[in-house]
Amino acid sequence: MRLFSVLLLPLRAPLLLVLFGVAIVMGNHWTLLHEHLAITRDVSARLFWTVEVTQVLAVVVLCTMPDLLMRQVSLLMASSRIISLVVTLLLVVTLGIYVLRLNLLADVLIIASAVLLARLDLTRIGVVPPSTLMVLLLSSVLLGGIWIGHLIPAPRLLATIGMFG
Repeated sequence: MRLFSVLLLPLRAPLLLVLFGVAIVMGNHWTLLHEHLAITRDVSARLFWTVEVTQVLAVVVLCTMPDLLMRQVSLLMASSRIISLVVTLLLVVTLGIYVLRLNLLADVLIIASAVLLARLDLTRIGVVPPSTLMVLLLSSVLLGGIWIGHLIPAPRLLATIGMFG
C-alpha cells in the first residue's frame, strides 16, 4: 500500500512532474551547449558534465536544507572573525562569478525555482520527509530527467533526418 501512495505522488503533487520536465529540457539544452563548447572552446565532456551535475546538486541541497546549512554556517562564522571573513569572501566571489556569467545564473534560477515549487507542492499535500530524504528524492528526479534529456536527440538532428521539418 505504501508503494502505491509513492507511485501516486506525482499525481497528487503535479509540480514534481514539472520539475522532471524542467530537468529533461535542461539535460537536452546542456547536451547542445556541450556540443557547441566542445567545438568552439575544446571543453571536455567529463569536465562539463561534472560542473553541471555539481551545480544541480548544490542547488538541490541549498533549496532543500536551508535551515541546516544556515545553522552550520552561522556556528562556523561565530567561532572566529577570520573564518567569518573567509566564508563571506568565498560566497561573494562565487556569487560574483555566477553574476558575470548570467547564462549559468539563468540555469541555476530555473532549477532552483522548479525545486522550490516541487517542495512547496509536497508540503501542500502533507508530504514532509526528513531533509536528507527530500534531497535524495529531488536529486533523483532531477538527475533522472537530465539523463533522459541527454538521451533525446537534438532538434537539428531530427531536422536533418527529416522528422522535424
